[in-house]
Amino acid sequence: MGKAKVLVVDDEQSILDLVTAYLEREGYEYRTAMDGRTGLERARLFKPDIVVLDIMLPEMDGLEMLSELRRDSDAYVIMLTAKSEETDKIIGLAVGADDYLTKPFSPRELMARINAALRRMRSGPARSEPSTLAFEHLRIDLRGRQVWMDGEPVELTAIEFELLRTLAENPGIVLSREQILEKVWGHDYFGEIRVVDVHLGHIRQKLGSEEIIATVRGVGYRFEDEPS
Repeated sequence: MGKAKVLVVDDEQSILDLVTAYLEREGYEYRTAMDGRTGLERARLFKPDIVVLDIMLPEMDGLEMLSELRRDSDAYVIMLTAKSEETDKIIGLAVGADDYLTKPFSPRELMARINAALRRMRSGPARSEPSTLAFEHLRIDLRGRQVWMDGEPVELTAIEFELLRTLAENPGIVLSREQILEKVWGHDYFGEIRVVDVHLGHIRQKLGSEEIIATVRGVGYRFEDEPS
């Protein structure tokens, strides 16, 4: 498997220098950009696995770039936000970010997030596990990372696929938001728990169904499609 590819988009040269030094040391292939428009162009050419994206950017801000990026990329996006801008975090998650860090941040923590995301993205099902999960309405190809709803393909981002897979592998069982966070984002995730709700909202919208994933008020979520 080739080197993982990371795109870093930030208008502060000192941050680019610091982050890319860590990326180079750990053997990642990387590109950088200092404005959103250039970042979007490089993302489409470079096709990164991970995008580290600042919200406050010239030319095109990070939220607009992310919205455009999500039209044709399921890269794992870690947004960088100012510590006080809670609204930006929520909007970023709604637009399609998978994680976020507040500035100033530790480059070691950023690398831990990147490494954990890549481990999840690149780990396939164990040999003893089924390669497909089949239900009355939904079919999930675990190896090909594809999803069909009533025979129609459903395009999910990498994190949405992992979230749906986690619920589908535990049909009829209520999983709390904390359990989902640990299974999907990893035990070292310290962001907002509401990231689960935002991404589940996206999944439901793409599936065109509110019934397959039930909300258990005050607890979490339960997968309810019947095995085929």
